[in-house]
Amino acid sequence: MTLVNDAAPAAVRSDGRKFRAYTAKHLDELTARAGLPSGQRLAIQAVATVLPFRTNSYVVEELIDWSAAPDDPIYRLVFPQEDMLPAEDVARIADLLRRKAPRTEVEMAAHAVRMKLNPHPAGQLQLNIPTFHDQPMPGVQHKYRETLLFFPKQGQTCHAYCTYCFRWAQFVGEPDLKMAADDVEQLQRYLLAHPEVTSVLFTGGDAMIMGESVLRRYIEPLLALDQIESIRIGTKSLAYWPQKFVTDPDADDMLRLFSEVVKAGKNLAFMAHFTHPRELEPPVVQEASRRIQDTGAIIRTQAPLIRTINDASEVWETMWRQQLRLGMVPYYLFVERDTGPQDYFAVPLAQAYEIFRNAYKNVSGLCRTVRGPSMSATPGKVCVDGVVEVFGEKVFALHFIQARDPELVGKPFFAKYDPAAVWLDDLKPAFADRFPFETSIPVPADG
Repeated sequence: MTLVNDAAPAAVRSDGRKFRAYTAKHLDELTARAGLPSGQRLAIQAVATVLPFRTNSYVVEELIDWSAAPDDPIYRLVFPQEDMLPAEDVARIADLLRRKAPRTEVEMAAHAVRMKLNPHPAGQLQLNIPTFHDQPMPGVQHKYRETLLFFPKQGQTCHAYCTYCFRWAQFVGEPDLKMAADDVEQLQRYLLAHPEVTSVLFTGGDAMIMGESVLRRYIEPLLALDQIESIRIGTKSLAYWPQKFVTDPDADDMLRLFSEVVKAGKNLAFMAHFTHPRELEPPVVQEASRRIQDTGAIIRTQAPLIRTINDASEVWETMWRQQLRLGMVPYYLFVERDTGPQDYFAVPLAQAYEIFRNAYKNVSGLCRTVRGPSMSATPGKVCVDGVVEVFGEKVFALHFIQARDPELVGKPFFAKYDPAAVWLDDLKPAFADRFPFETSIPVPADG
């Protein structure tokens, strides 16, 4: 694994060969670089005691336009904002920091705020964790019939954290909130007992934070399972540390592992998160992308729509066009999930649909592989297909891209139009007394 050096911020070579992580202890110096006064910097420190902060030398020196900070979109993508959390919570913790209160007192206050932020949305702990021989499988989720999510223990951090991250609870240092697993043999046995599973997604965190030898330990045993058609890797590494595939010491070994997956007859889906077009511009990103695709892996791209960062159709149009030129496949535009600072980052569904449509209509059919706006809600992935008028009533037209109940997939349904709605729970059914998913929700069966 790449070594992390937590030394104070300093200029680095533009090729970024040496990875340097910046954490909360560097925040004051970095936010001063953005020209923020001391009181505002303290408020940002208070937010960073509740939500995780981590970035690195490549993001700081290559992606952020410091002349435009703190309004620069990449700055806002990785640096906490003082108004991301309720003002009274921020003021309370800022006062503790100002008084140099004991660390335990600060952490208790931060914990109280976290518990109000819905750390595990969409029934992740109650509904998604399967059992095997009457025992739960922590670090594994089996929400959809064909797909299993695996959270490798060594992959539960990232090269940098996004301020909007819906998996923020993985990174705040509270063991009870973290999902992680390392029992590969149990994973194999569960898959054999569930032949309906054809795809395994390594997620977290970021599997690409791991070295090749560690990732191989998780992936190699799956190559012998005929039922597995695809292996997916959810990652932001191409945006935050593309050197992973170009100049890191194990870059070539990692690419050889990718090639072995493809040669074993599996589809290797590299699920790349790009939030803004600037993340695609550096030559090292383009080189890393080419090297990954040369292994036979397919790079599919996805990101949420985030207020103040990418909430304009021109941003998405530009991003999809750039991705297509680089051989990537636009895959998803997500709605910001109902967790963490959702109130700060969320875009109303009606506005999200217009942003999506205005970008979608201006790109070629090869970019129109993208789907959205999609909500990863408790019953499944719900896509907003549009705003229409039916029998004189303005409604949202929706359908399930994926669902806990496979019978719901692809079936259209309607919700009353609400210009302020930002999530599925904000909607009310139209032309019916309930939504089609408002019945008992299937829970993964015992293997």
